[in-house]
Amino acid sequence: MTSRRGFLAGLLASSLAPTPSWADLGRPAFLTAAKDPDGRYLLAGLSETGAIQFTCPLPGRGHAAAAHPTRPEAVAFARRPGRFADVIDCRNGAPLARLEPPQGHHFYGHGLFTPDGSRLFTTENDYENGRGRIGIWHVAEGYRRFGSFGSGGIGPHDMLLRHSQGGPQLAIANGGIETHPDSGRAKLNLPQMRPNICLLSLEGEVLEEMELGPDLHLNSIRHLALSSQGIVGFAMQWQGDPSADLPLLGLYEPGRSARLLAEGDPRLRNMRGYGGSVAFSPDDQAIAVTSPRGGVVQVMETNSGNLIQEHALRDVCGLATARSGLIASTGLGEIAVLTGRLAKQLKHHDLAWDNHLVPLT
Repeated sequence: MTSRRGFLAGLLASSLAPTPSWADLGRPAFLTAAKDPDGRYLLAGLSETGAIQFTCPLPGRGHAAAAHPTRPEAVAFARRPGRFADVIDCRNGAPLARLEPPQGHHFYGHGLFTPDGSRLFTTENDYENGRGRIGIWHVAEGYRRFGSFGSGGIGPHDMLLRHSQGGPQLAIANGGIETHPDSGRAKLNLPQMRPNICLLSLEGEVLEEMELGPDLHLNSIRHLALSSQGIVGFAMQWQGDPSADLPLLGLYEPGRSARLLAEGDPRLRNMRGYGGSVAFSPDDQAIAVTSPRGGVVQVMETNSGNLIQEHALRDVCGLATARSGLIASTGLGEIAVLTGRLAKQLKHHDLAWDNHLVPLT
């Protein structure tokens, strides 16, 4: 029989046991998916200087990831139209759970946690009904699926958490493109596309919607970034003539009309119609967008909207904000920092980095 003294000692010891945190891994700055030279897929944690702080195996090609706000735990999402989302203990790569969407759904490669880490939201395609959904998962219950609500459009891809006076909001990039796994990655509704950014409460109530004009209905809104002032930057992928010099980057401040940047600048053709990732500069004075197709990063002033810098980086796609500037990653293994007119290589790894650098905040 356990004595009272022994019981109290055990209780004290358990209360003093350290809680796992991202500090156990050296506080990585970014998560990103990659493929190694042997064709194996992995999730990596990177420092702000591009050093690898951990890697964990993945069952297939990853796209983006969501980091738990306190625990060294991440959800790695499959590339669309993948069906896996693996919850990983990043300290040792141990699988904690595998999330599977309901029948007739697939993931869209992105998700996020609530600030307290109690819920996970995932962007999903309800392809049997041709509509976007946001899945809800309860973390403390082993990532049990709780339900879903509408995304406010078709083809929800990226999403972010935006804080407002009324409370936290989900900003959803509804790309507008209908797809079905039976058709692979074919786009089934281009003439009827209506991309938008939809602001939702955490309970799924539609708070506001921003839709592009009819002349830009083929500009699929795919990826988002958030300034310190709550302005949403959005990157687009043009589904029409790729030689057109149409804007692929915009700014949206709720309650106001969206602003499209660098309109009419012929250098927009260098993007080849494809905006990959988007991020604000550390001071919010500029915003950048990558194009793996064009092999460029274009940087624009947030005030004037002018294109002020273009960096040539082959197969570049990942982009994130760091204290030293903008950090970019490429499919050729390069991690570079963009400061002013310079693109300086920080690290080179024998890995093919995938689409996104996900900041840990």
